[in-house]
Amino acid sequence: MALLGMTVSSTLPHLCRFAAVRHLSLVAAAGMAGVTATEVVGVPSTFSSATAQIGGFLSKKPYAPPAWATHLSPMPSHTFSLGHFPTPIHKWNLPNLPEGTEVWIKRDDLSGMQLSGNKVRKLEFLMADAVAQGADCVITVGGIQSNHCRATAVAAKYLNLDCYLILRTSKLLVDKDPGLVGNLLVERLVGAHIDLVSKEEYGKIGSVALADLLKKRLLEEGRKPYVIPVGGSNSLGTWGYIEAIREIEQQIQQSANVQFDNIVVACGSGGTISGLALGSRLSSLNTKVHAFSVCDDPEYFYDYAQGLIDGLNSGLDSHDIVSIENAKGLGYAMNTAEELKFVKDIAAATGIVLDPVYSGKAVYGLLKDMAGNPAKWKGRKVLFIHTGGLLGLYDKADQLSSLAGSWHRMDLEDSVPRKDGTGKMF
Repeated sequence: MALLGMTVSSTLPHLCRFAAVRHLSLVAAAGMAGVTATEVVGVPSTFSSATAQIGGFLSKKPYAPPAWATHLSPMPSHTFSLGHFPTPIHKWNLPNLPEGTEVWIKRDDLSGMQLSGNKVRKLEFLMADAVAQGADCVITVGGIQSNHCRATAVAAKYLNLDCYLILRTSKLLVDKDPGLVGNLLVERLVGAHIDLVSKEEYGKIGSVALADLLKKRLLEEGRKPYVIPVGGSNSLGTWGYIEAIREIEQQIQQSANVQFDNIVVACGSGGTISGLALGSRLSSLNTKVHAFSVCDDPEYFYDYAQGLIDGLNSGLDSHDIVSIENAKGLGYAMNTAEELKFVKDIAAATGIVLDPVYSGKAVYGLLKDMAGNPAKWKGRKVLFIHTGGLLGLYDKADQLSSLAGSWHRMDLEDSVPRKDGTGKMF
């Protein structure tokens, strides 16, 4: 069987056979979303994924950067294998695109189960640094439904570290049990220690000072805490999406017939766009990244991204390598009825479920821009990075209830004869 120019034959070593089976499973999964085998990009022709090897997942491994990134510094020495990579790329049949425009999607929402999404790529580097520094616990900060905090809590437990989360919530709820909805359910199941602060306290004190306060208390208790910034977005975490660009580059090389003109992604803390933009400029992709910010404003993220890429001594200007547009709407983690209907409509039309906080707003902004400026996008091949966040949908269940698919009780006739078969549950 030939797939994307690669032949699965009896001469493959046993490990390559395993990779080929994994390849076929990804093609099958894409097929369920209405995608043909030739529209799936980038499953390696040789067995190279550490997570597919017995004992490879959760292992510590030396890090060798892409050849085009060896001048960046400081350079990580090791990573932990926390994600399931490479994540697949397939064509996304979005409705009402400009003439000749193609949108493809990289499924970083499939990078794992509890750790799914873009955060795991950063955590592979950050957790390796925490362990190298002898930490026995990690601290991080985020919103009440932070995907990053959930992923950090799970990764910490994988590596036998305790996790302390500082979660931002409303003034009315800060003294109440936060519940077991969405990301909170996973965090509390894995035993994360949760401290709540109000949005007003967060705004007054700031995430850095809050983390430092908790760090001081833990040090006084004899603990060895390691602080991970909001979203895992510092210069070390940026390597996660520099590495993702190498992955995309390899997937393109293995597919031959696909080239991308634009990369589009949601932006919430700045680390993902910094790694994508820096890696894209330095690699053979050399395409500008388009980011849709879901909080703060574009100038804030230009400045923040500049700090991250300066921290790697890249010598580049953020304005030259990334274009950032405002897509926050009502505000971070707040949605209009139109945005939520959009998420529902895209799921119903394509089978791809977007999260309402990040990817939903980014795709909403992208298609709105395509509709308003079709000439800008005409004939372009666009790669959208799906950054995950599915658990965040549960926090919007009440708002989505009127939009979700209908149901009814099955009509049964008294005369239907019984037939035994599989599925007997009593």
